[in-house]
Amino acid sequence: MKFNRLITQYQKENGEIGYKMATYDIEVIAKSTGGLAPTILYFHDNQDVTDDVRAIRFGLESPYSYIEDYDKFQKMLYKKEQRAVNDLYDTISIRPKNMSTTKQILWSFGVLLLMTIPLLVAIILN
Repeated sequence: MKFNRLITQYQKENGEIGYKMATYDIEVIAKSTGGLAPTILYFHDNQDVTDDVRAIRFGLESPYSYIEDYDKFQKMLYKKEQRAVNDLYDTISIRPKNMSTTKQILWSFGVLLLMTIPLLVAIILN
């Protein structure tokens, strides 16, 4: 097994060697780099651990087979990833926040109407 900063080795009660996650204190940040999908970065103690997370996830051996608490770590990471992506999309969205669903639908139609005004003016003038 290839070691990284997020996995610790310990000795089980029966004397066998086991592996578990060293920390659950991972900060997840989503950034837009110009493509369609955001780039997700992982930090622990202000150090970039993105490569470590990817090495665990995409290694040849399934992390579920040798890391005891990987399921708990993966669930925590998934929630943080979803929150980071939602925060990113909320910052670049023109959708108003704190509105009811009806008001958001009306807002969408209003924006659509504003976007079609130049087209309507061009059609009328021709």
